[in-house]
Amino acid sequence: MVEPTLLQTEVTAGALLPELSYDVTATTVVLGALATRDWRPMHHDKDFAVNRNGTRDIFLNTPNQAAWFERYLTDWTGPHGRLGRITFKMKGSVFPGDTMVFTGEVAETAVDELGCGWVAVDMVLSVDGETKTTAHARVALPTSTDDNPWSRQADAWRP
Repeated sequence: MVEPTLLQTEVTAGALLPELSYDVTATTVVLGALATRDWRPMHHDKDFAVNRNGTRDIFLNTPNQAAWFERYLTDWTGPHGRLGRITFKMKGSVFPGDTMVFTGEVAETAVDELGCGWVAVDMVLSVDGETKTTAHARVALPTSTDDNPWSRQADAWRP
């Protein structure tokens, strides 16, 4: 079965992305740190995190959060959505036992001079209604069923 493709022409400013919730475990935190080769103990050693850093537990590292935002976007766009760039601001930590909730809203849509369709998305990662991280992304989406941003290379790709 071929997954449906979200087209840039189907997206409008103000559109809300579906919410994504995920229950964070110690394994979520540790595997994210391991995958990014982040050996700092506050991401895998609870005693260090609590007694040396003064936090309540180990917590998600920056690349792990970036990966969750990327997953959130690609779950929405489908296989032809291609992340151009993302920026985010971490305002609080995410710990085991937290339920991360991702929400997003389309800020704008455009087609560049090369014909690449773009969507700007503002996102929030919250826990218990408190914003932990805000993010802004620029994502390329196909402009038609025969377009695929992943086929754009070199000068045809300007994220």
